[in-house]
Amino acid sequence: MLPHGVHCLRIVSLGFLFYAYGMVLSQAFNGAGDVWTPTFINLFCFWVWELPVAWGLAHGLGWGPRGVFVAIATASSTYAVVGAILFKRGRWKLKRI
Repeated sequence: MLPHGVHCLRIVSLGFLFYAYGMVLSQAFNGAGDVWTPTFINLFCFWVWELPVAWGLAHGLGWGPRGVFVAIATASSTYAVVGAILFKRGRWKLKRI
């Protein structure tokens, strides 16, 4: 089990910087009164994207636990990129509290 933990930390930690940036953007949406945008980003990135990718890499490609770890880092990165794109669009500025 220890080798899986070490491998997990090495791979998932690559996505932590992106995940932190995504969390800041998510809270910026919330602070502006736009609670639906981060909700939809979370649903897409972690349910629609991460879970199928994890299953596909782990079982489809036979990567096992490594596939799950890569999917977590990928979803975290996607979370930040999607959040940044939607933040730059600026629709959150139009929300009225």
